[in-house]
Amino acid sequence: MANAQESLSRQWLMLQWIPRYPRKTTARELVERLRVEDQVVTKRTVERDLAALSETFPLACDDRAKPFGWSWQKDAKQFSLPGMSPLQAMVLKLASTQLQPLLPAHLLEPLAPYFRQADATLREALGKRGVAEWSKRIAVVQPTQPLLPPKVARTVLAVVHEALAQQHQIDMRYRSRSAAAIMHYRVHPLGLVYRGVVGYLVGTIGNYGDVRQFALHRIHQARLLDEASYLPKVFDLETYAQSGVFGFMDNGLVKLVLRMESPAAAHLHETPLSDDQVIIDDSRAGWARITGTVHDTSQLRWWLLAFGDQVEVIAPDPLRSSLAEIYRSAAKQYNQGERMT
Repeated sequence: MANAQESLSRQWLMLQWIPRYPRKTTARELVERLRVEDQVVTKRTVERDLAALSETFPLACDDRAKPFGWSWQKDAKQFSLPGMSPLQAMVLKLASTQLQPLLPAHLLEPLAPYFRQADATLREALGKRGVAEWSKRIAVVQPTQPLLPPKVARTVLAVVHEALAQQHQIDMRYRSRSAAAIMHYRVHPLGLVYRGVVGYLVGTIGNYGDVRQFALHRIHQARLLDEASYLPKVFDLETYAQSGVFGFMDNGLVKLVLRMESPAAAHLHETPLSDDQVIIDDSRAGWARITGTVHDTSQLRWWLLAFGDQVEVIAPDPLRSSLAEIYRSAAKQYNQGERMT
């Protein structure tokens, strides 16, 4: 009985560790992971387990080259225990609706089996008609102008993910927006940053220490190398992403003081700018004065500019001066005479 329990426990762990296609794992890698869990078995035992499991579960074996690679089939139903509850299914259904217009397809694809399982669970709980009626009662409105995501080659994305996971270098062919020719780089990957629907590989090139960004959709070819990548001793991806290099600069916390037309400021009563936000009537009739501690970021400035003449920044002075210069420049553009047609 003990042997049967050990086998079941081992196979259960293996099923959780096998990745979904196109990623794959080998019997040797599974042996090492089992050893960490204090389950010492031979490679041959794991190979027998994999063969047996593939008769019941939708597992695929890539036997074109040794060592053989194992993965869940691309369209396999997500394997998880315990089963998904109707409430969990509804949350996932809502998440899929919200994420569809916001994320590139390659980021949503790994979640597709979960979304399909959620649909199946809801059909079982509510019936086909019930799911359809429930879905009609959810709509998503984007707060910004929607942009179509660029196309990223699946093979390129798979190499980038593998290189980040293994901390290996990438041999890459890349065409920047300004370059006429495709350039050849050996890249040490540091991470991925997504700005809206556009993804960027962050890394260094060759023996140079300066950090660069590579738009994923501009990578024409990528090949995983055996050499380990060099990781700077002092580098934090989150700090780098928020430093302004992607257009999302953050100048730190400031005490923001605004004068805003009351109708435009109405939503701030329900969705405040900050925990310490205060709204009072302004000396100008029909206007409100708003104060709060916020981060001086690109997003804040874009948000303020979107209100046009319905808002006036009183403080801090650097922010007021920056926005004033933008408005002066814009007015100059519109006052240059008859528009070109």
